[in-house]
Order: sequence, then structure tokens, then C-alpha cells
Amino acid sequence: MKKWIFYTLIGSAILFLLALPKLNLWGEKEGPSTTAAQGTRGPSLLPVEGMVVTASRLENVVVVTGSVQANESLELKSESGGKITKIYFEEGKTVKKGDLLLQVNDEEIRAQLTKQRFNKKLNEDIEFRQRKLLEKDAISQEEYDNALNRLNTAQADISVLEAQLEKTKIRAPFDGIIGLRYVSEGALIATSTPIANLYNISPAKIEFAIPGRYSMQVKPKQRIKFTVESDTSIFEGMVYAIEPQIDANTRTLKIRAMAENTKGLLLPGQFVRVELILGTTENAILVPTEAVIPELNGHKVFISKNGKAKEVVVQTGIRSNLMLEIISGLKPQDTLITTGILQLRPGIAVQITKMN
Repeated sequence: MKKWIFYTLIGSAILFLLALPKLNLWGEKEGPSTTAAQGTRGPSLLPVEGMVVTASRLENVVVVTGSVQANESLELKSESGGKITKIYFEEGKTVKKGDLLLQVNDEEIRAQLTKQRFNKKLNEDIEFRQRKLLEKDAISQEEYDNALNRLNTAQADISVLEAQLEKTKIRAPFDGIIGLRYVSEGALIATSTPIANLYNISPAKIEFAIPGRYSMQVKPKQRIKFTVESDTSIFEGMVYAIEPQIDANTRTLKIRAMAENTKGLLLPGQFVRVELILGTTENAILVPTEAVIPELNGHKVFISKNGKAKEVVVQTGIRSNLMLEIISGLKPQDTLITTGILQLRPGIAVQITKMN
């Protein structure tokens, strides 16, 4: 009986030991099954976004701020003091060059002018008689010269009074729009009293300043684009004048451009955002700035080629908003990787999940 129990225990132990490899109690994986699973899944891919490189037109633009100025403007003042007898203009209305705008009292000057004209007529008669007497040697040359001098003096006095009479009138020196007036009829004014402002705003001037380092790149007739506050419209203009020196304090170069303003949308004093176009490059390659990796000796990007990341050294050019010009290293139709840049390594397998 004891022998039967002993042999039974020995047999059970042998059977248990034979079953261990199939039970896999220690978590070991079988070689053939693991290899097959890996072959089915393949190597892991890094998901990234990309874009197809294309060539486009690039404008080299400097963005600065400036202001609108009138083409012509002045503060109207009288050349003659006195009482205003008549105002001929209306506030906010257009006027033409030479239009009479205001009249100052001229009665005293007119009276003096009438007196001098009578005086001139008298001296003309005297000069005529003296000339006849001189022809007959009845008087000396000196007596005749005195008569002629009195006539010329009378004429000069008339010219002075006529000039003074004209100064009692204020006329528009150019076409424009009259602003608000500061005086009323009957008011006494001096030559320093402001009457109103006159503006010619068609065309309008755009004044701005650019950093001095661009001074060699700006020339007359270069185009500008600009916008004004509270308006999304894009206006265009052309450079017509450049200050011949750089401001020593700000290190900037002052520039003026001319812009059409037939509708009167541009008003003097408005704040503008100016884009000065320094040049244009056809067939330029532009990429997002975040896709370019700065290095100690330059820049690099990654492209996708045959499903793997490839490192490409590039030379950069002009930065435009969120884009950067690539002068060399990339060509049209390359697939540029734009996301996951920090995880990329040359030769790593990538999967383009989205093309921008």
C-alpha cells in the first residue's frame, strides 16, 4: 500500500514538470508568436503635418506707422486790420482759387484813393503845360522835371492805395475746403487774428519714417499700401519725396507719399499703418517660420521623403508676417514637415496626417 502511494506521487510530479513549458507560469513569450506579431504591426510612425512647397510672388515690405496730411493747408488771416463787413464763405464748403472769402472795411482807403486820383489828374495837366513851355524854352528843364516828378509821385500813391485796398479782401489761394470759422461779421480783427483753415486734401499726403538701414532701398515712385483707423479699406500711394538726411535722434528716414483722395475719405491727422514695398521677387519659396529650425551656423528644415524625415540645410531670406523666404535648399513639390519638429530625427519614419 505504501509503495503504491509512493509511485503515484512520483508520477504526478513527473507529469507536472512536463506541463510547465505549456503553462508559461513565468510570463515568458514564445519566440515564433512574438516575431509574427511584430511583423504584422510594423515599426511605429510619428504623426506630423506637412505642406507641398510651391513658388509664389513675394513683396519685400517694411511696415511702419504714419499720418495723413493735406496736400496744401493754411490758416487764413487778413493782411489788413479792421472791421469785417462781409463773410462770403460757408464752413465745410469747397472754394476755388481766387474766390473772395472775406471783406474788411475799406471806406477810408477808397476815400484816399479817390483823392489821389484827382491829384493825379491835376498833376497830369500841369505836366502837359510845362512840357509845352519847355518845348518853347519858356521854362527851365528843372521846372519841368519838378512837374513830372509830382505826377509820378501821384501815380505811385495811387498804386500804394490800390494795394492796400486789395489787402482788405481775403481770397482763396488754392482750391480746397474751408474749415470752421472763428470770426463773425462786424468783428474787429488784427493781422494776427485767425479766420478759418483752408485744406486741399485731394490728393492727400502720407508722411511716415522708416529705419535708416533701409535708406538705400527706397526711391521715388515706389508704391505703398496703407490702412486707416476704423476702416478696413486698403489704400495705395506712391513715394514722391524723401528727406535727404537721417534723423540723428531716431535714426529714421522721413518719407512722403501721395495718394488719391477724390472721395475725401482720408482726413489730415489720421493715423495710418503703412506698408512700403521695397522690392518684389517672383517665384519665391515661402514656408511657415515654425517649420525652420535655427542652428549655430544657419537654419534647417525637415522634409518627408519615402515616408522618412530628411534633414535639409537651407538659406533664409525675407521674413514676411508668419512666413519666411527660403533662398536655397528647398525646391517646389518638396513635402515640408511643419509640425512635430522637435521630435524629428533624420531617417525617422513619419506619417503625414494633414497637408496644409
